[in-house]
Amino acid sequence: MRRKNIGEFLKGVRTAAVAGHVNPDGDCVGSCLGVYNYIRDNYPETDVDVYLEQPRQVFRFMNGFDSIHTSLISGKQYDLLILLDISSRDRIGVAEPLVDAAKKTLCFDHHVTNRGSYSWLFNVPEISSTCELVFSFMEEGKVSRNCAECIYTGMVHDTGVFQYSSTSPETMRAAAKLMEKGVPFSEIIERTFFEKTYVQNQLLGRALMESILLFNGRLIISYMRQRDMHFYGVTSADMDGIVSQLRNTAGVEVAVFMYETDTEVYKVSLRSRETVDVSRIAQHFGGGGHIRAAGATMQGTPHDVINNLTYYIEKALYPEKE
Repeated sequence: MRRKNIGEFLKGVRTAAVAGHVNPDGDCVGSCLGVYNYIRDNYPETDVDVYLEQPRQVFRFMNGFDSIHTSLISGKQYDLLILLDISSRDRIGVAEPLVDAAKKTLCFDHHVTNRGSYSWLFNVPEISSTCELVFSFMEEGKVSRNCAECIYTGMVHDTGVFQYSSTSPETMRAAAKLMEKGVPFSEIIERTFFEKTYVQNQLLGRALMESILLFNGRLIISYMRQRDMHFYGVTSADMDGIVSQLRNTAGVEVAVFMYETDTEVYKVSLRSRETVDVSRIAQHFGGGGHIRAAGATMQGTPHDVINNLTYYIEKALYPEKE
Protein backbone atom coordinates (compact mmCIF):
# COMPACT_ATOMS: atom_id res chain seq x y z
CA MET A 1 0.00 0.00 0.00
CA ARG A 2 1.31 3.44 -0.94
CA ARG A 3 2.18 5.54 2.09
CA LYS A 4 0.44 8.90 2.25
CA ASN A 5 2.41 12.08 2.63
CA ILE A 6 1.62 14.87 5.05
CA GLY A 7 0.36 17.07 2.24
CA GLU A 8 -2.59 14.76 1.65
CA PHE A 9 -3.82 15.40 5.19
CA LEU A 10 -3.57 19.16 4.63
CA LYS A 11 -6.04 19.35 1.74
CA GLY A 12 -8.65 21.94 2.64
CA VAL A 13 -6.93 22.67 5.96
CA ARG A 14 -6.74 26.41 6.64
CA THR A 15 -5.55 26.19 10.24
CA ALA A 16 -3.34 23.50 11.79
CA ALA A 17 -1.80 23.01 15.22
CA VAL A 18 1.26 20.88 15.94
CA ALA A 19 1.85 19.60 19.47
CA GLY A 20 4.05 17.20 21.43
CA HIS A 21 4.25 15.71 24.89
CA VAL A 22 5.00 17.27 28.27
CA ASN A 23 8.67 17.68 29.18
CA PRO A 24 9.62 17.51 25.48
CA ASP A 25 12.79 15.64 24.55
CA GLY A 26 14.82 15.85 21.37
CA ASP A 27 12.56 13.56 19.34
CA CYS A 28 9.47 15.49 20.41
CA VAL A 29 10.92 18.95 19.74
CA GLY A 30 12.55 17.81 16.51
CA SER A 31 9.42 16.19 15.09
CA CYS A 32 7.18 19.11 16.07
CA LEU A 33 9.44 21.78 14.60
CA GLY A 34 10.25 19.55 11.63
CA VAL A 35 6.56 19.28 10.72
CA TYR A 36 6.07 22.98 11.48
CA ASN A 37 8.84 23.93 9.04
CA TYR A 38 7.62 21.45 6.42
CA ILE A 39 4.14 22.97 6.44
CA ARG A 40 5.42 26.56 6.50
CA ASP A 41 7.80 25.87 3.60
CA ASN A 42 5.37 24.05 1.32
CA TYR A 43 1.78 24.87 2.27
CA PRO A 44 1.50 28.67 2.70
CA GLU A 45 -2.28 28.44 2.52
CA THR A 46 -2.25 26.63 5.89
CA ASP A 47 -1.79 28.77 9.00
CA VAL A 48 0.18 26.57 11.41
CA ASP A 49 0.99 26.99 15.11
CA VAL A 50 3.18 24.80 17.32
CA TYR A 51 2.44 24.11 21.01
CA LEU A 52 4.98 22.75 23.48
CA GLU A 53 6.12 23.18 27.02
CA GLN A 54 9.23 25.35 26.90
CA PRO A 55 11.99 23.13 25.46
CA ARG A 56 15.57 23.18 26.68
CA GLN A 57 17.67 26.03 25.33
CA VAL A 58 20.03 23.56 23.68
CA PHE A 59 17.38 23.23 20.93
CA ARG A 60 17.17 26.98 20.27
CA PHE A 61 19.11 26.62 17.00
CA MET A 62 16.09 24.92 15.41
CA ASN A 63 14.15 27.16 13.06
CA GLY A 64 10.76 27.92 14.61
CA PHE A 65 11.93 27.62 18.21
CA ASP A 66 10.91 31.21 18.94
CA SER A 67 7.46 30.58 17.44
CA ILE A 68 6.58 27.91 20.01
CA HIS A 69 3.43 28.68 22.00
CA THR A 70 3.47 27.51 25.62
CA SER A 71 -0.22 28.35 26.13
CA LEU A 72 -3.26 28.15 23.87
CA ILE A 73 -4.09 31.07 21.59
CA SER A 74 -7.41 32.33 22.91
CA GLY A 75 -10.38 31.65 20.66
CA LYS A 76 -8.43 30.10 17.78
CA GLN A 77 -10.04 27.12 16.05
CA TYR A 78 -8.12 24.44 14.14
CA ASP A 79 -9.10 22.26 11.22
CA LEU A 80 -6.32 19.77 12.02
CA LEU A 81 -4.34 18.90 15.14
CA ILE A 82 -1.08 17.02 14.48
CA LEU A 83 0.25 15.19 17.54
CA LEU A 84 3.83 13.93 17.61
CA ASP A 85 5.53 11.45 19.94
CA ILE A 86 2.37 11.24 22.07
CA SER A 87 1.86 7.92 23.86
CA SER A 88 -1.35 8.88 25.70
CA ARG A 89 -3.73 11.81 25.93
CA ASP A 90 -2.65 12.75 29.45
CA ARG A 91 0.85 13.37 28.07
CA ILE A 92 -0.24 16.06 25.61
CA GLY A 93 -0.02 18.98 27.99
CA VAL A 94 -1.07 22.48 26.96
CA ALA A 95 -2.70 21.40 23.67
CA GLU A 96 -4.84 18.65 25.24
CA PRO A 97 -8.14 20.62 24.84
CA LEU A 98 -7.54 20.74 21.08
CA VAL A 99 -8.05 16.97 20.78
CA ASP A 100 -11.78 17.56 21.13
CA ALA A 101 -11.88 21.07 19.67
CA ALA A 102 -10.05 20.40 16.38
CA LYS A 103 -12.07 19.08 13.44
CA LYS A 104 -9.56 16.29 12.74
CA THR A 105 -6.62 14.76 14.61
CA LEU A 106 -3.50 13.10 13.21
CA CYS A 107 -0.96 11.33 15.43
CA PHE A 108 2.53 10.01 14.62
CA ASP A 109 4.15 7.92 17.34
CA HIS A 110 6.38 4.94 18.12
CA HIS A 111 5.45 4.05 21.72
CA VAL A 112 4.47 0.42 22.21
CA THR A 113 1.95 1.57 24.85
CA ASN A 114 0.02 3.97 22.57
CA ARG A 115 -3.73 3.31 22.77
CA GLY A 116 -4.95 6.69 21.53
CA SER A 117 -8.05 7.34 19.45
CA TYR A 118 -7.59 9.88 16.65
CA SER A 119 -8.86 10.51 13.13
CA TRP A 120 -5.60 9.00 11.89
CA LEU A 121 -3.01 7.19 14.01
CA PHE A 122 0.34 6.02 12.65
CA ASN A 123 2.11 4.20 15.46
CA VAL A 124 5.17 2.11 14.58
CA PRO A 125 6.82 0.84 17.81
CA GLU A 126 9.72 -0.81 16.01
CA ILE A 127 10.90 2.41 14.36
CA SER A 128 13.76 4.36 15.94
CA SER A 129 11.98 7.65 16.51
CA THR A 130 8.94 9.72 15.71
CA CYS A 131 11.27 11.87 13.61
CA GLU A 132 12.20 8.91 11.40
CA LEU A 133 8.53 8.01 11.08
CA VAL A 134 7.31 11.48 10.16
CA PHE A 135 10.21 11.92 7.70
CA SER A 136 8.89 8.90 5.81
CA PHE A 137 5.64 10.85 5.31
CA MET A 138 7.46 13.82 3.78
CA GLU A 139 8.35 14.33 0.13
CA GLU A 140 12.14 14.45 0.16
CA GLY A 141 12.28 17.20 -2.45
CA LYS A 142 10.19 19.41 -0.19
CA VAL A 143 12.38 18.97 2.89
CA SER A 144 14.39 22.14 3.51
CA ARG A 145 17.63 22.32 5.45
CA ASN A 146 15.72 23.90 8.37
CA CYS A 147 13.29 20.99 8.43
CA ALA A 148 16.11 18.45 8.03
CA GLU A 149 18.04 19.86 11.00
CA CYS A 150 15.01 19.35 13.25
CA ILE A 151 14.33 15.81 12.05
CA TYR A 152 17.99 14.78 12.27
CA THR A 153 18.29 16.12 15.82
CA GLY A 154 15.31 14.08 16.96
CA MET A 155 16.71 10.92 15.41
CA VAL A 156 20.06 11.49 17.12
CA HIS A 157 18.43 11.84 20.53
CA ASP A 158 16.06 8.88 20.37
CA THR A 159 18.72 6.52 19.00
CA GLY A 160 21.47 7.60 21.40
CA VAL A 161 23.48 8.75 18.37
CA PHE A 162 22.45 5.67 16.39
CA GLN A 163 23.53 3.09 18.98
CA TYR A 164 20.23 1.79 20.39
CA SER A 165 18.76 -1.47 19.15
CA SER A 166 15.90 0.33 17.39
CA THR A 167 18.41 1.77 14.90
CA SER A 168 17.94 0.03 11.56
CA PRO A 169 19.46 0.25 8.08
CA GLU A 170 16.46 2.39 7.13
CA THR A 171 17.30 4.73 10.02
CA MET A 172 20.80 5.22 8.64
CA ARG A 173 19.47 5.74 5.12
CA ALA A 174 17.11 8.42 6.42
CA ALA A 175 19.97 10.08 8.32
CA ALA A 176 22.09 10.07 5.15
CA LYS A 177 19.33 11.78 3.18
CA LEU A 178 19.07 14.45 5.87
CA MET A 179 22.84 14.95 5.84
CA GLU A 180 22.63 15.55 2.10
CA LYS A 181 20.45 18.57 2.89
CA GLY A 182 23.49 20.20 4.51
CA VAL A 183 22.72 19.37 8.12
CA PRO A 184 25.70 20.21 10.40
CA PHE A 185 25.55 16.72 11.89
CA SER A 186 28.74 16.82 13.96
CA GLU A 187 27.82 20.12 15.63
CA ILE A 188 24.27 18.93 16.38
CA ILE A 189 25.50 15.72 18.00
CA GLU A 190 28.16 17.44 20.08
CA ARG A 191 26.16 20.44 21.27
CA THR A 192 22.75 18.88 21.84
CA PHE A 193 23.61 15.33 22.94
CA PHE A 194 27.08 15.12 24.48
CA GLU A 195 27.77 18.60 25.81
CA LYS A 196 26.75 19.10 29.46
CA THR A 197 26.99 22.04 31.82
CA TYR A 198 29.29 21.86 34.81
CA VAL A 199 26.37 21.41 37.21
CA GLN A 200 24.90 18.65 35.02
CA ASN A 201 28.21 16.81 35.31
CA GLN A 202 28.10 17.33 39.07
CA LEU A 203 24.64 15.74 39.16
CA LEU A 204 25.85 12.80 37.10
CA GLY A 205 28.81 12.34 39.42
CA ARG A 206 26.56 12.36 42.46
CA ALA A 207 24.13 9.92 40.85
CA LEU A 208 26.98 7.53 40.08
CA MET A 209 28.54 7.86 43.53
CA GLU A 210 25.23 7.16 45.30
CA SER A 211 24.00 4.42 42.96
CA ILE A 212 23.50 0.84 44.07
CA LEU A 213 23.91 -2.44 42.20
CA LEU A 214 21.41 -5.26 42.71
CA PHE A 215 20.82 -8.75 41.34
CA ASN A 216 24.49 -9.58 40.81
CA GLY A 217 25.18 -6.27 39.10
CA ARG A 218 22.42 -6.58 36.52
CA LEU A 219 20.39 -3.67 37.94
CA ILE A 220 21.67 -0.21 38.84
CA ILE A 221 19.52 2.34 40.67
CA SER A 222 20.08 5.93 41.72
CA TYR A 223 17.82 8.75 42.82
CA MET A 224 17.80 12.42 43.76
CA ARG A 225 15.60 14.20 46.29
CA GLN A 226 14.08 17.66 45.89
CA ARG A 227 16.39 19.10 48.51
CA ASP A 228 19.40 17.96 46.50
CA MET A 229 18.00 19.55 43.34
CA HIS A 230 17.41 22.79 45.24
CA PHE A 231 20.98 22.68 46.54
CA TYR A 232 22.36 22.54 43.00
CA GLY A 233 19.74 24.96 41.65
CA VAL A 234 18.60 22.60 38.90
CA THR A 235 15.36 21.51 37.24
CA SER A 236 14.13 18.30 35.67
CA ALA A 237 15.77 19.29 32.37
CA ASP A 238 19.18 18.94 34.00
CA MET A 239 18.50 15.24 34.71
CA ASP A 240 18.57 14.41 31.02
CA GLY A 241 21.03 11.66 30.14
CA ILE A 242 21.77 10.40 33.66
CA VAL A 243 19.84 7.15 33.30
CA SER A 244 21.55 6.39 29.97
CA GLN A 245 24.95 6.87 31.57
CA LEU A 246 23.96 4.50 34.38
CA ARG A 247 23.01 1.91 31.77
CA ASN A 248 26.52 2.11 30.31
CA THR A 249 27.87 0.39 33.42
CA ALA A 250 29.46 -2.95 32.51
CA GLY A 251 27.27 -5.93 33.36
CA VAL A 252 24.11 -3.86 33.81
CA GLU A 253 20.94 -4.94 31.99
CA VAL A 254 18.48 -2.48 33.60
CA ALA A 255 19.12 1.07 34.83
CA VAL A 256 16.75 3.15 36.94
CA PHE A 257 17.08 6.83 37.79
CA MET A 258 14.41 8.75 39.65
CA TYR A 259 14.10 12.26 40.97
CA GLU A 260 11.57 13.84 43.31
CA THR A 261 9.11 16.25 41.65
CA ASP A 262 6.97 16.82 44.75
CA THR A 263 7.00 15.51 48.30
CA GLU A 264 7.43 11.73 47.92
CA VAL A 265 6.47 11.85 44.23
CA TYR A 266 9.15 10.51 41.89
CA LYS A 267 9.62 10.68 38.14
CA VAL A 268 11.12 7.30 37.27
CA SER A 269 13.15 6.59 34.12
CA LEU A 270 13.97 3.02 33.12
CA ARG A 271 16.43 1.79 30.47
CA SER A 272 17.49 -1.69 29.39
CA ARG A 273 20.10 -3.18 27.09
CA GLU A 274 18.94 -6.36 25.37
CA THR A 275 16.47 -8.60 27.18
CA VAL A 276 14.11 -6.67 29.49
CA ASP A 277 11.00 -4.89 28.20
CA VAL A 278 10.93 -1.91 30.57
CA SER A 279 7.66 -0.60 29.09
CA ARG A 280 5.89 -3.58 30.69
CA ILE A 281 7.41 -2.69 34.05
CA ALA A 282 6.36 0.95 33.70
CA GLN A 283 2.80 -0.05 32.85
CA HIS A 284 2.40 -1.63 36.29
CA PHE A 285 2.68 1.90 37.68
CA GLY A 286 0.57 3.75 35.14
CA GLY A 287 3.50 4.65 32.90
CA GLY A 288 4.68 3.43 29.54
CA GLY A 289 7.12 4.02 26.72
CA HIS A 290 9.35 1.81 24.61
CA ILE A 291 10.78 -1.68 25.07
CA ARG A 292 14.23 -0.31 25.97
CA ALA A 293 13.22 3.10 27.40
CA ALA A 294 10.20 3.85 29.56
CA GLY A 295 9.04 5.88 32.52
CA ALA A 296 6.41 6.37 35.19
CA THR A 297 5.48 8.61 38.09
CA MET A 298 5.42 6.86 41.48
CA GLN A 299 4.62 7.84 45.05
CA GLY A 300 6.29 6.93 48.33
CA THR A 301 9.68 7.12 49.95
CA PRO A 302 12.67 6.24 47.77
CA HIS A 303 12.84 2.85 49.46
CA ASP A 304 9.13 2.23 48.82
CA VAL A 305 9.50 3.06 45.14
CA ILE A 306 12.65 0.97 44.77
CA ASN A 307 11.03 -2.02 46.50
CA ASN A 308 8.00 -1.82 44.20
CA LEU A 309 10.15 -1.53 41.10
CA THR A 310 12.58 -4.30 41.97
CA TYR A 311 9.73 -6.77 42.45
CA TYR A 312 8.91 -6.56 38.74
CA ILE A 313 12.47 -6.02 37.55
CA GLU A 314 13.58 -9.24 39.25
CA LYS A 315 10.79 -11.14 37.49
CA ALA A 316 11.96 -9.71 34.16
CA LEU A 317 15.63 -10.49 34.83
CA TYR A 318 14.96 -14.03 36.04
CA PRO A 319 11.88 -15.31 34.16
CA GLU A 320 12.97 -18.90 34.81
CA LYS A 321 11.97 -18.42 38.47
CA GLU A 322 8.33 -17.91 37.48
